[in-house]
Amino acid sequence: MTEPVIVWLRQDLRLADQAAFHAAAAAGPVIPVYVLDDETPRYRKMGAASRWWLHHSLASLDRDLRKAGSQLVLRRGKVHEQLAAIRRETGARRVHALAHAEPWWRNAERAVGKLMELVLHPGQYLLPPATLRTGSGQPYRIYTPFWRSLLQQMPPPRAMPAPERLDAPAFWPASDTLADWGLLPTRPDWASGLRATWVPGEAGAHDRLIAFAGHAARYGETRNLPSVPGTSRLSAHLHFGEISVATVWNAMADAGGSVDVFLGELGWRDYAANVIWQMPDYATANAKPGYDQLVWRDAPDDLQAWQRGMTGYPIVDAGMRELWATGWMHNRVRMIAASFLVKHLLIDWREGERWFWDTLVDADLGANAVNWQWTAGTGVDSQMFVRIMAPLTQSPKFDAAGYIRQWVPELAHLSDALIHDPPVRPARYPKPIIGHVEARARALAAHEELKRKLA
Repeated sequence: MTEPVIVWLRQDLRLADQAAFHAAAAAGPVIPVYVLDDETPRYRKMGAASRWWLHHSLASLDRDLRKAGSQLVLRRGKVHEQLAAIRRETGARRVHALAHAEPWWRNAERAVGKLMELVLHPGQYLLPPATLRTGSGQPYRIYTPFWRSLLQQMPPPRAMPAPERLDAPAFWPASDTLADWGLLPTRPDWASGLRATWVPGEAGAHDRLIAFAGHAARYGETRNLPSVPGTSRLSAHLHFGEISVATVWNAMADAGGSVDVFLGELGWRDYAANVIWQMPDYATANAKPGYDQLVWRDAPDDLQAWQRGMTGYPIVDAGMRELWATGWMHNRVRMIAASFLVKHLLIDWREGERWFWDTLVDADLGANAVNWQWTAGTGVDSQMFVRIMAPLTQSPKFDAAGYIRQWVPELAHLSDALIHDPPVRPARYPKPIIGHVEARARALAAHEELKRKLA
């Protein structure tokens, strides 16, 4: 029988438009493998919300594979060691996989490549990171010229259909049982909101795409309104690779209206991958070294109030509670909540990045790190630190009353005029943790002190 071929899966949990599956299927019997490797990423192993999603995404993929005559092999440990063990068990010497941008996966790719024949394919992004270059031959670090250059390469190729059949090997290597991995919370089971909100898997991703198609043309007008369904809610599906970004682009490109704004968000995803490709420590180190001297507050009580959605700022608290309940937060509210932590509370942006990493179902290294550094003013392409969002202005501006009622029920009885900054508060809802004017003055003073240090 033809020698089997391994498909190494990571954040690419789909059959359609998956180049590794197509290449492997053309070569012989296919052994699809997912390795839960918490050792290679070290402190960047998946957070709790992402692990919940992973469990259901793997279960969905296994069902799809079985319909095609195959099945998913699960292993746990260092990925290069587990793939080498499967080679010894089955005789498979070649591995097909989609290339990834995260530094730990690039390290793993090098380790696997030393032990087996590793064939990497594009497919995680519109274009592989570092493909686009400036006039001096360097990868872009600023979004706008990156986006202009990316647009010249669009549209991406049309999606490849899922293989109808995958030949099975002569015998299957040993596999873990998904339930034994303990990816789902039990004591306590805090995932009821996630179950009510999401359907992980390739079919769920395509259902989300279809649902979004109906209002994609109004994306530019509605994406900033947390009380209406204006965003795609595809971010977690894209992160886990349950649908390819090329599929999403091609499905939405001709929607008309303001869909170009949405396409720009897909471009931002590519841009974020491009940044971490060049700067692997972007989630932990200021891109502008001068900000290493900014004095952040050590304020664990304030941090906890922000995490729990008890800051006394309704729009911030609504966002943080939505995050805890569903593993997701509306994009505009993410910006407001992040700015509040960094500017109003003067707490290091890395505290927020770590919290989002653990609680977001779409926790993506590139997007999370780039967005936090953009907010903090510390990134290679970011807003200025002295730009301080005013939550009490942002909330009515973007018509967040309905959103606040949903997530801060203590205030649900208030009118649209009062709910953004209640003059009288229920006993169970806190007063503002700090006044906006006071917080702004403190942040600006900290920045002025930084400027004196750097002068």
